[in-house]
Amino acid sequence: MNNPGKGCWEAIKWILRYLRGTSHYYFGGSNSYLQGYVDFNMASDIDGGRSTTGYVFTIGGIVVSWISKLQQVMALSTTEVEYFAIMEASKELI
Repeated sequence: MNNPGKGCWEAIKWILRYLRGTSHYYFGGSNSYLQGYVDFNMASDIDGGRSTTGYVFTIGGIVVSWISKLQQVMALSTTEVEYFAIMEASKELI
């Protein structure tokens, strides 16, 4: 990235031409609405006892945001784990 050569600039130009030519496929039409999916895995971290949160947001079928990570706190019930997962996804949505 410090010293891009001619090949790098050619690749960048190719990508930009591709995006310009296909932008109508991704944004627009009747299918471009936001969808979100949230899931969790209770106590998947064997050593720490923490659960995993995962979520994905799509617009028109294209992924715009996703994550899969260990929760910050150790929950004692599945309801608590669900609450933390939904809370994290809601913060990302906002």
